[in-house]
Amino acid sequence: MADSQYHEVDGFYISKSFPVECVRSALNYKAQPGDLFIVSYPKCGTTWMQHIVYNIINNRPPPQNQIASWIEMPFLEAQGAEAVEDMRRPGPIKTHMPFRFQPYSSEAKYIYVARNPYDCCVSYFYHTRDMPEYHFQDGTFDQFFEMFVEGKVDFGDYFDHLLSWYEHRNDPNVLFVTYEQLKKDTRGWVLKIADFIGESFGQK
Repeated sequence: MADSQYHEVDGFYISKSFPVECVRSALNYKAQPGDLFIVSYPKCGTTWMQHIVYNIINNRPPPQNQIASWIEMPFLEAQGAEAVEDMRRPGPIKTHMPFRFQPYSSEAKYIYVARNPYDCCVSYFYHTRDMPEYHFQDGTFDQFFEMFVEGKVDFGDYFDHLLSWYEHRNDPNVLFVTYEQLKKDTRGWVLKIADFIGESFGQK
């Protein structure tokens, strides 16, 4: 498996299972006023945060059907810019892009979710092993760990990704939260997230 399942698209290291045209479209997307991005390195709490944000905005859980869910909460790199342009707003846009590739705008908002690197790596190993497109069914954790620390997995190096966004943690349009904080004080962070999305949501 290893490196043969990955490549670079305009300098962006990603699995070949992502359509090249969608990745390029994502890299070229210009963030719009009101866009709300949920950003994380993979396996750091992205889906949990998507559900929280969707519930805050819509007062109900996201659709169980995957197609409907992707329409309501598009994954930028997997679906391309068109899916984001066509989505119903307000709504969360999922992305795993490090900051240098992110369609960043001071008029958009970004919720970044970080997680302990060991827990992230373990979760990512099982994800990679269980997804047929990675051809890693017989791979070991030791093999994956080497790939992880070398940044030879989807979306590149964990530490580069984290640090690229950590530098922006105090930007007024960025909310930086860790998986561990969210787990320890879910209610408190849900209220902070609601306030960050918009005053009207925080007052509900």
